[in-house]
Amino acid sequence: MTDQRKVAIVRWRGQAASAEGGLTDLLAAYHLRTQAEKGEAVAGVDELSERYRTEILDPRTAFVDDVVLLAVGGDSVVGCLVVTIPIDGRSELKRLWTDPTVRSLGIASSLVGTALEYAAESGVYAVRLSVWEWRADAIALYERFGFTITDSWDERDQLVCMESVV
Repeated sequence: MTDQRKVAIVRWRGQAASAEGGLTDLLAAYHLRTQAEKGEAVAGVDELSERYRTEILDPRTAFVDDVVLLAVGGDSVVGCLVVTIPIDGRSELKRLWTDPTVRSLGIASSLVGTALEYAAESGVYAVRLSVWEWRADAIALYERFGFTITDSWDERDQLVCMESVV
């Protein structure tokens, strides 16, 4: 098991990185689990929508303008979070995921905290995100960081939109 004190958060801005394989594994796990939770389970990455396959198969292109935060423990990527390029003074957090074997070690909290620090350094005034309503632990995590539920900007059912002023 990974010890939280040995996890380093690194920023990856769309360049080739030795951690890319670990990132693709985490993104695949995220999207496959989300599909299953929505009641639309698929057998593998090839059955996901093109948008999600692209993120998994070519994250350098999918997130070229964004900052990808990676939690690295030892030689493994154990968590990820994407911070989008600011638009109209706002950034968005996307794809928060930690390897299930290292949950409850504070890795997700470290990723969110680092993302908010980065956003503040970037001069944005707010950070927003969307999360499925059944992910109560994630919602509670975001609330601990000052996110509040806001009017939805996304028409998908069961999606909770949240925002925090930086």
